[in-house]
Formats: sequence, C-alpha cells, structure tokens
Amino acid sequence: MSEPTPAVPWDRLAADPATAARYEAKVYRGPGPTPCHWWLGAISDSGHGKLRAGSRPAGTSRVVSAHVIGFVICHGAAALRNGAVVRHTCDESSCQNPDHWLAGERLQNIVDYAARRGLTGHALADVRGAAGRAVAVRDAILAAEPGAEAAAIAAALAAGHPSGEHQDTLW
Repeated sequence: MSEPTPAVPWDRLAADPATAARYEAKVYRGPGPTPCHWWLGAISDSGHGKLRAGSRPAGTSRVVSAHVIGFVICHGAAALRNGAVVRHTCDESSCQNPDHWLAGERLQNIVDYAARRGLTGHALADVRGAAGRAVAVRDAILAAEPGAEAAAIAAALAAGHPSGEHQDTLW
C-alpha cells in the first residue's frame, strides 16, 4: 500500500525568494486586448501554467500550477482553506492576473465551466482547447517584436474562433 501524498507546503514555497523570482520571470504583463497577465513558461494539458517551485537541496522542490503559487504569493496559503481551488474569473487558464482569481469550491468551478464552454466566441469555446489557446498566446508573445505583443495576442486569441465571433467574459 502506498503512502498518501503529503500536502503541498504552499506557505514554504511562496516564501522562497527563488520561487517568487522564477514565477515573476514567466509572467507577461503588458498591453493587450484583455487585461490578463499571460504565462510564458511550461503549460499543462489543461492550459494552466506549470512551475518548478521550492528547492531541491531543501527537499521542497515540486512542479505546481502557476496560478496557484501566484495566488499564494499574493494572498497567502491560508486563502486556500479546506481544499479550495483557484478559479479564473476571466476563464483564461494561463492567466496570472491576481484580479482575475478567486478561491472557491471545485464544484462551483465545474458548474461555471459547463455554463460557459459552449458560448460562441468565448475563451472556453476555443477550437484548440485550453492548452492550445494558452500555447498559442504564449508563443505569440515570445515571437512578437517589441511593441507588437498586443497585436500578436489579439491574433492568437482570434485564431481559436474561426467564425470571428467574440464573447466577452461574464464576470
């Protein structure tokens, strides 16, 4: 029988200056068609950013979701009470804007997703899926000439909706 996975030491990870610096280095905050702050690092198959947090010598090293470590850096580990998840009010899985996050229940996150995923032109209805959308935006930002990032983001977002329709976020 295997041992249970220990709880993530969010408070220790967020307090690590090297982790905070690695996190900040991967966040793009700039002008664009949305107020989202985009993740420029590794992206999971769910479209969420991934980051190696902690320290190997200290034995705290682990790969975590970028928006969760960002939330804890911003709000503290206590904000993730009783198994709360970090929800994106913008519905952009790679978004790192603290104003777009709120702690909530997993069930509410699922209900929100189900209610909005079929809206024409909405982020959750992107034909590439969440990961494809996140990768397209990340790659567009990284490939853009300085000063052209906003147009690159807009083109990457639009490419996920061949109909050309757009749906603003509902939050």
